[in-house]
Amino acid sequence: MRVMERRARLMRRKRHRKHARIVEKIIYLPPPAVPDHLQRFIASLTPNEALAYAKSEIEKAPLVTDDPDLYAPLFRNISIFKRSYELMELLLKVHIYKEGERPIFHEPHLMGIYSSEGWFMKLMEENRYFVTRDPEKAHLFYLPYSSRQLQMAVYVPNSHNLRPLSIFLRDYVNMLAAKYPFWNRTHGTDHFLVACHDWGPYILKDHEELIRNTIKALCNADISEGIFKAGKDVSLPETAIRNVGKPLINVGGKRVSQRPILAFFAGNMHGPVRPKLLEYWSDKDEDMKIYGPLPNRVSRKMSYLEHMKSSKFCLCPMGFEVNSPRIVEAIYYECVPVIIADNLALPFDEVLDWSAFSLIVAEKDIPKLKEILLSIPLRRYQVMQNNVKRLQKHFHWNSIPTRYDLFHMILHSIWSSRLNQFQESGYHNPSRVLSAFSTRPLLD
Repeated sequence: MRVMERRARLMRRKRHRKHARIVEKIIYLPPPAVPDHLQRFIASLTPNEALAYAKSEIEKAPLVTDDPDLYAPLFRNISIFKRSYELMELLLKVHIYKEGERPIFHEPHLMGIYSSEGWFMKLMEENRYFVTRDPEKAHLFYLPYSSRQLQMAVYVPNSHNLRPLSIFLRDYVNMLAAKYPFWNRTHGTDHFLVACHDWGPYILKDHEELIRNTIKALCNADISEGIFKAGKDVSLPETAIRNVGKPLINVGGKRVSQRPILAFFAGNMHGPVRPKLLEYWSDKDEDMKIYGPLPNRVSRKMSYLEHMKSSKFCLCPMGFEVNSPRIVEAIYYECVPVIIADNLALPFDEVLDWSAFSLIVAEKDIPKLKEILLSIPLRRYQVMQNNVKRLQKHFHWNSIPTRYDLFHMILHSIWSSRLNQFQESGYHNPSRVLSAFSTRPLLD
């Protein structure tokens, strides 16, 4: 057994080295085209000076009317988003704490509905473009733990006691604060975490600065509970990954004419909303395919995936918590998502215009659901469904990240939050930064 374990370790190291070589060749694109003298000057900026400059540049973003990589109708303001994204690529440096033992730290969980935090961790820790080993150069500090792995390692089944998980995180942050000056320097405002478990918000409660100041990227982005702070925290898309080697398997859908089902939902009946949905619409209308768990008699004829690909609207009701992987599933299968969760902060809402490709239905309006869906003119539906197709790439996990994909969109939301919270009084000699760029564009 020891020999076999040793062989397995060697094989893992070999695969890791091979993957690292591929990453170095493909994943880390050259920086945006910048004149040499400006590159040298940017390298000389302190993190606070760079943030101050980025805020200034975003405020005067040049007008974008046509971009081959971005589809303007999806965005609230494509000009601001594009400028902010370019500055993120140019300036952002993230320091990842090395402390923390596996599996809770540095071991991504890549399967199932909690996989968003694992995929982000995997791609962030493999990155050579945004990551810096020098914490003095960092604009952000990443706390690399997995809430799913923490739950599996620390939670006592059926105890209904989350306190041990919360204490574990509290002690970890206190250890970092005692070992390094970076947490105490900002009281955690330039630190961030990424957690997709339903319990993600609740296991932060034992550390006041962690819950109040740190940027929290959470799947359970519930604005009603006082933990998730809109405008500071980040709504993390919940993605159900079933094949780690091929995370985008089966992505795609059918044209509008091949979608005979008006609305579809199938899932477990937990939480307050789904039973209400079933009560009003199960077996009541041929156009509304609403189920609990998909019955065998139905799945033998048409699978869950085929139902989504054959439906005009895919219902995304909350469960125990506001988050649902069905939102991203609907986008993957080119079905217009209908979000039924009154207190959910939508992912990337600071940049995306969700009304362009989805419907938000209040929980109280479930009895009027069919009426609401039928009120959408065909022409508007066709536009929305086309927008869903255009949106897909922003929600893709790629083994090798590409511009504007889900990894970069999450990182941009965290970057944007850091800029919003940054107080310009926190840096020195602002004239040195602004005057140096006053007559020259930063990017070609």
